[in-house]
Amino acid sequence: IVKPAFSGIVYHANYLRYMERGRTNHLRLMGAEQQALFDQVETEGAGFAFVVRSMHLDFLKPARMDDVLDVVTWPIAVKGASIMLAQEVKRGDDVLVKAQVRVAFISGGRAQPIPKTIRALMKADLG
Repeated sequence: IVKPAFSGIVYHANYLRYMERGRTNHLRLMGAEQQALFDQVETEGAGFAFVVRSMHLDFLKPARMDDVLDVVTWPIAVKGASIMLAQEVKRGDDVLVKAQVRVAFISGGRAQPIPKTIRALMKADLG
């Protein structure tokens, strides 16, 4: 019988949740009211979603329970039907986890070119 020990260290899969929230907040903090953006895109086409296509993570240092963490997110490239984002999970100045995330734009069950409204929003942050 193996008895798990409480280590006080954040479980690695939780970083995925933190980064998901960071990607959502990234749009909001750029000044995009998501519901208005989604309503506008809905008029351009059928239902859509952003889905994670790939993710590369580097776990550099552990976070501990009750640490205050920041998730920093920025676009690297906006191409065709996908956006490449960089993310860091930080505790103060310490980078704990680095990630590169490719997010695909899906509409009608298939990858589609990213609508101009979203492309313009993301590219504005690249300059």
